[in-house]
Amino acid sequence: MILGIYWYFKFPENLYHFKFFRFFEGYGGHADNDAELAARVQVSNMENLIRQLEELKSRFKRTYLSLAINENQLIISIGDHQLFDYHFQFVSEIENLLIQENAELLDSSNPFKAQFYKNYQPEKENFENIEHRFIQIVGSDLKKNNAENLSIRIDCNLPLADKKNFISDLVTICQEENINVFYYKDHDFNNYCNLMLLFSNGRQTRDAIQIVHVNSFGNKVRQLSEKYPLHFGHFGGLNHYPENGPHIELMVDEEYILSKK
Repeated sequence: MILGIYWYFKFPENLYHFKFFRFFEGYGGHADNDAELAARVQVSNMENLIRQLEELKSRFKRTYLSLAINENQLIISIGDHQLFDYHFQFVSEIENLLIQENAELLDSSNPFKAQFYKNYQPEKENFENIEHRFIQIVGSDLKKNNAENLSIRIDCNLPLADKKNFISDLVTICQEENINVFYYKDHDFNNYCNLMLLFSNGRQTRDAIQIVHVNSFGNKVRQLSEKYPLHFGHFGGLNHYPENGPHIELMVDEEYILSKK
């Protein structure tokens, strides 16, 4: 699984500027559609452009690419539930190709009927069913440049005397499991503490994509329940909900992950 900073509801303002492509936001909820980047253009040499797009796609193996073609016009689109930086880098490279080919941006309101389609799937990933019920995969509200963050969340409680060593062991697990972001919120009471633990990564660019094996990470966290008197979930009701913090243990790209006060 890829954790970290992505865009879905809004465009990454101030980070990317496109001449040809428009951003179509995801709606979430029951619609559950992909966020999409799409361009409708006209070119003089369609075969040459398609050949260059195919070569470019081979260097961005984790992205989807769709071409809807009608003579010398086409609609180019990519989409996903999480658009990471590498998706926008892919589109930036496509924009450069379109400029080189002297492409003309077309009005998307005019009718368009594709004669045929060419679809290029992302490289197949080993899908991982999450085996641990204590692991939640969560998003976030909007941060800098409309970024969101995909994280692992674990709620747990344990005796206050064990908290420091427990947190230290979690830092070690993060370093072993390719996780660069770890922070938590807590509530201490009656020699116990409730913890909300959050694990993630930073911006995911083409040459620095981080894969996290969630079940391997979860196995190591579960093993800590044998070392400490650790229980998953919170103890003591809403009055003891962990709202103190965040306390940062590992962090990259902080402005895209934590809300500014």
